[in-house]
Amino acid sequence: MSALLETHGLTAHYGDFQALFGIDFVVEPGEVVALIGANGAGKSTFLKSVTGLLKAPRDSVRFGGETISGLAPDKIVGRGIALVPEGRRLFPSLSVEENLMIGGFTRRAGAWNLNAVYKLFPILRERRHAPGTALSGGQQQMVAIGRALMSNPQLLICDELSLGLAPIVVKEIYDALPSITQDGLSLIVVEQDVATARAVSQRLYCLQEGRVSLTGRSQDVTHEQISKAYFGI
Repeated sequence: MSALLETHGLTAHYGDFQALFGIDFVVEPGEVVALIGANGAGKSTFLKSVTGLLKAPRDSVRFGGETISGLAPDKIVGRGIALVPEGRRLFPSLSVEENLMIGGFTRRAGAWNLNAVYKLFPILRERRHAPGTALSGGQQQMVAIGRALMSNPQLLICDELSLGLAPIVVKEIYDALPSITQDGLSLIVVEQDVATARAVSQRLYCLQEGRVSLTGRSQDVTHEQISKAYFGI
């Protein structure tokens, strides 16, 4: 089985500053992969490179066996990659339902539509006419996830889902992931909470100062290995 997403020797720069150094990263079809690392380790830069928000070197990012390096972000969404961004980034002037509908602009075929999102997160049906930013933080995160799913992606990337949310809300959101991935959707979870990242994923990568410092099966790597990879001590 060929990989769904692959990066080979991926580098990234902000002007003269190099942020990523030769990242090799693989996601298989139907796999949940966690990406961990301290603030400034390069996680956000990696996501930007994969999703086209930051230009990646030629042939360094492949999706479904085809090069996507250099494609515009909307073209990458059209290929089947959707991002749930850190901070949710809902449109404040739009209702919950209008925010969700924006996610469907690609018109990719698939099982995700408004009814499917409302079944996954019933509270959103109740609040569908409310401004997106009038919801609680957890409900806004549900809208952000639903908006990404509306594009019917093959790969969903979730950036810091738990950031700023109460533990009970985080649990509710993560409890929805099996329903999201049950039909073979692949998932990258970027998460500060290492225990949560390990619990929801099959494999993990740890970044440190723009390099992969650890990779392995999530349940096989030890706390000591993670601590060393995370902090470099």
